[in-house]
Amino acid sequence: MIRALQTRINLQQEKQPDSLLNKVASDLGMKPSEISGIKVLRKSIDARKRNIMFNYKVEVYINEPLPESSDYTFNYKDVSNAKPIHIIGFGPAGMWAALRCIELGFKPIVLERGKNVQDRRRDLKAINQDHYVNEDSNYCFGEGGAGTYSDGKLYTRSLKRGDVRRIFENLVYHGATDQILIDAHPHIGTNKLPKVVKNVRENIIKYGGEVHFEARVTDFTIKDKKIVAIQLQNGEEMDVEKVILATGHSARDIFYLLNDKEIKLEAKSFAMGVRVEHPQELIDGIQYHCLGEPRDEVLPAASYSLVEQVNNRGVYSFCMCPGGFIVPAATANGEVVVNGMSPSKRNNKFANSGIITEINAERDLYKYEHFGALKALEYQKDLERLAFTAGGRTQSAPAQRLTDFVEGKLSSTLNDTSYQPGLKSAPLHSLLPKIIGGSLRKGFKAFGDKMKGYYTEEANIIGVESRTSSPVNIPRTETLEHPEITNLFPCGEGGGYAGGIISAAMDGERCAEAACS
Repeated sequence: MIRALQTRINLQQEKQPDSLLNKVASDLGMKPSEISGIKVLRKSIDARKRNIMFNYKVEVYINEPLPESSDYTFNYKDVSNAKPIHIIGFGPAGMWAALRCIELGFKPIVLERGKNVQDRRRDLKAINQDHYVNEDSNYCFGEGGAGTYSDGKLYTRSLKRGDVRRIFENLVYHGATDQILIDAHPHIGTNKLPKVVKNVRENIIKYGGEVHFEARVTDFTIKDKKIVAIQLQNGEEMDVEKVILATGHSARDIFYLLNDKEIKLEAKSFAMGVRVEHPQELIDGIQYHCLGEPRDEVLPAASYSLVEQVNNRGVYSFCMCPGGFIVPAATANGEVVVNGMSPSKRNNKFANSGIITEINAERDLYKYEHFGALKALEYQKDLERLAFTAGGRTQSAPAQRLTDFVEGKLSSTLNDTSYQPGLKSAPLHSLLPKIIGGSLRKGFKAFGDKMKGYYTEEANIIGVESRTSSPVNIPRTETLEHPEITNLFPCGEGGGYAGGIISAAMDGERCAEAACS
């Protein structure tokens, strides 16, 4: 017999062996010895009060053994000689599109502009130490896309777009920890993701697919409203039947290419702002009610989620990274972009989060109307160039103490930071456009009221956080094809159809199913 149950245990119980078994048995009025096993379905922490509680959702097995295998299977087959589907981009959308093609009996041919995960590391080092950005190999481009060297957060609200559990199980199948199946806010960690990504690639090749690195697409040949061939930077040309375009939110050259060919695009609203960095000890103290004391070793590094309405404009935290570090996410020299990530243990001494505000493509960008569908992209580019100049024309980032930013003062000194290229004091309060800077300043004050201790001179704000999502939408029909180019399937974050690893992977699967039908 299987019983479903939700139960709570406190912090002290959580430290004790068999505490969950004993609590479940007590809840059911049974002896622990009468229970065959417990399968944890979901685990979360409730730290709203000093008595911190762990919430469990479990299946209890009585007089029958725990199942030994997952309910999910992945039926990959040899597709060496099958019909090809070309996939441009090898981030989460491209990877899961390729895996789904194999399950459906089609041969994925993946074209990735960047390098594999191992070779990519050298180019990340060059950004951090030499301030040089390789435009094809950086924190956004390369095997696994922007997700590879990221926090690896797997939380998604896109529950109606596909089978979320299937993506999680597939990540475990390819080497991720099975802890992601039960954590309320699961993540893999920047140190663990490269191995998972490599396993996906090796599996695609094992079953007859192809993955080509340093294969940037530079042009399309279009006849009768179809792409019949694609050209690569090295001069190679490939005939194609169907193309899944999964190039991510930062592939500006693809947006320019489509626009130059008068293929329909649309400007898309997105969000921009800064990244704020606090000592992790401070965030722990606020969230776990232990200011001035180290957090209990059973508790993970604390996170937060904040949102405020400022003059009918949302200001909110984005991609919060407890125990993490800030990285340079530019995709070209002459721009500064920041992002955040965490290792699997989240054991760095800083906490960081994007704090961003909405940019409405219709209402806010009237000065950029002459750029048409690319107006939000050009606005984004201008602020990244501004950050580059304010940071000293290197990958050093402009920064300010949080309190100085809100009060409109230049910071004479800055706090320590995890951002390796370094910081340069700059008046971000006056450099950022008013719709961003003014909204953020009011938002930070409101966050300080909601979360006592958050508004502090111990925090830095660092600019700019600009690659939150694509500033361009590539339209598609109900069959997921472009309305004008009938064998082109815009996919994932670059098309404007996803906002993270899981939603992008689900969209990749959907586009593969559409392309293979």
